[in-house]
Amino acid sequence: MAFFAQQIRRGFSSSAVRNVVIKQVTIIGGGQMGAGIAQVIQSSDLVLEAIVENLKIKQDLFSRLDKLAPAHTIFASNTSSLPISDIASSTNRLDRFGGLHFFNPVPMMKLVEVGLTKQHLFFICLYSRVLGRSGPRCQDTPGFIVNRLLGPYLLEAIQLYERGHGSKEDIDIAMKLGAGYPMGPFELADYVGLDILKFIMDGWREMHPNSTLFASSELIDKLVAEGKLGKKTGEGFYKYK
Repeated sequence: MAFFAQQIRRGFSSSAVRNVVIKQVTIIGGGQMGAGIAQVIQSSDLVLEAIVENLKIKQDLFSRLDKLAPAHTIFASNTSSLPISDIASSTNRLDRFGGLHFFNPVPMMKLVEVGLTKQHLFFICLYSRVLGRSGPRCQDTPGFIVNRLLGPYLLEAIQLYERGHGSKEDIDIAMKLGAGYPMGPFELADYVGLDILKFIMDGWREMHPNSTLFASSELIDKLVAEGKLGKKTGEGFYKYK
């Protein structure tokens, strides 16, 4: 902890948080992501949110927390698709708000994307390194780096299949053997959850109605309507025991 505290003090550029000593972390969200994050965090005066991807719900949560948490407490969101600045706007601590986007399964994945608002809270970068994860910084854009590229990639694979240019199995095998990916796009979509994929893509399409990157998919809409959401329901693009 001594090394951690020393690095934090060096990294702060804002006098409001320069002398923060990290002792305790609070994780809000007990689902798959929240439970995974809890396995890799030991101590911090940090509130890390990992709840449903809904801007209004996140804003309401942080608005209430803003009134309850000590002034020095730093807020962070594990959002995978929403702008950090939009979430932070519900609080009065824009200089103490950032993004820590973990990847599932958290104990195995070594990446944490660091989403920075204009205040550039360097604490977040240092914190991710203390957790033993790479913490590339990116500007506050929906989806950060990985999901911003991953979403259109998954949609294009689905559209390739819908056009009859390849089977699900062949497309998955091609990307695993040709690109070295551990999962093909259909396997990955089932793992993430088709409802989550649809929710994110629908949201981005509303933000960027003229972009072809976030086009809707009739097949995704159909599977979600039928409750076939992927591995968690036993069936998505594939069937699971």
